[in-house]
Amino acid sequence: MHQKKHLNFNSLVKDLSDQMSRIEDDRQAGKVNHSVHDCCMSAFAMMFFQDPSMLEFQTRLDEIHNLNNLKTLFHVQSIPKSTQFREITDNVPSADIEKVFPNYFKKLQRGKQLEPYRFLNGAYLITLDGSQQFSSESIHCSDCLQKNLKSGQIIYHHQVLCSAVVHPDIRHVVPLAPEPIHRIDGQSKQDCEINAGKRMLDKIRKDHPKLPIIILGDSLYSKQPFVDKLKEKNMSFILAAKPDDHKVLFEWVSEIKQMKESQRLEFRDLQGRQHIFEWINDVPLNGRKDAHDVNYFEYTLINAEGKRAFFGSWVTDLAIGDQNIVDLVRGGRSRWKIENENFNTLKNQGYHAEHNYGHGKKNAGYNFFLFILIAFFVHQILELTDPLFQACRKKFSSRREFWNQLRCTVRIMLFRSWRHLLEFVRDPP
Repeated sequence: MHQKKHLNFNSLVKDLSDQMSRIEDDRQAGKVNHSVHDCCMSAFAMMFFQDPSMLEFQTRLDEIHNLNNLKTLFHVQSIPKSTQFREITDNVPSADIEKVFPNYFKKLQRGKQLEPYRFLNGAYLITLDGSQQFSSESIHCSDCLQKNLKSGQIIYHHQVLCSAVVHPDIRHVVPLAPEPIHRIDGQSKQDCEINAGKRMLDKIRKDHPKLPIIILGDSLYSKQPFVDKLKEKNMSFILAAKPDDHKVLFEWVSEIKQMKESQRLEFRDLQGRQHIFEWINDVPLNGRKDAHDVNYFEYTLINAEGKRAFFGSWVTDLAIGDQNIVDLVRGGRSRWKIENENFNTLKNQGYHAEHNYGHGKKNAGYNFFLFILIAFFVHQILELTDPLFQACRKKFSSRREFWNQLRCTVRIMLFRSWRHLLEFVRDPP
């Protein structure tokens, strides 16, 4: 199997490099030692190898050999010092960095790599979830959210809303551009996840105007204002719904169940577990006069010992029947993939997503997170499309061990290309 050229490492890095070269630099030309491009590509290189000391090691290589891996692999001409690196990155508009996400997505589409992700009616499942990106008792900026504790202490923090294309049967997720959750209007108004979610829908539809989409989300999102936004953006949805958040909806569901007018499907699997699916089409989402009619479904798993192992309930705009109820449940449960395959990986598998690489006064904290997510995106693409990368990865028992080896190798040796590095790691001389 040959990797398609537009999806190889060189092409992905060139796309990012070209995008970073287009960022305007308003500094005085005579006082510029390091370009915006070199700072951004250096940040990406750090996140790609998950190495906060990357710049220091490459500077040493450059002093000895007049060459470094940042230049051969990432198009960096001048390695910035840490202070300049953070200051310049702080002033880069985040929207300019985010543009690489739809570019990479379109590359995957062109290579037919996203076809296996199509789900019900050929649509893509896109899951949304928020996560804390930064927290401190002292470091803060004008965009920081605040938690006021009873003790009088203030906790400053940044949150981010992430989205990703998922599929129940595929381990890899395809990240989309995130949306920051931050303070709005200077010092006066706190942002919230649901508002960020609405902005995220605008961003997704702008980047992918014709993409058939089913949005997945927790019970926070299954409210009328967000459903209105979904309908405005021509997106379907499978959203969790809980009794405490949807009292009127569950009153309707309870009454219909008592009248035995709900639909039901049950079966046992080879392990002796019982799967129970129940659904009701056309019930009001809430008690408002203009409430949307939604379709409700729930799923119960009883283990072989007769104990309930799982229960979940959702609402959707998709008509429910015997033919699609199992897939609807599989789709609804795929929401957890953003936690397991995205957030867990970013926080616990070497990416250091909560590490403070530099908070700055403007965009540094969020920009560093963007480069972490772009590095993760490139890794996902390589895992999907690069046979040599896959062969190297199989030599190591864990993701962490694999990247440890790559980090150690690029610290002490020079490589003329990404392929040269992988071939060395796969078959050391």
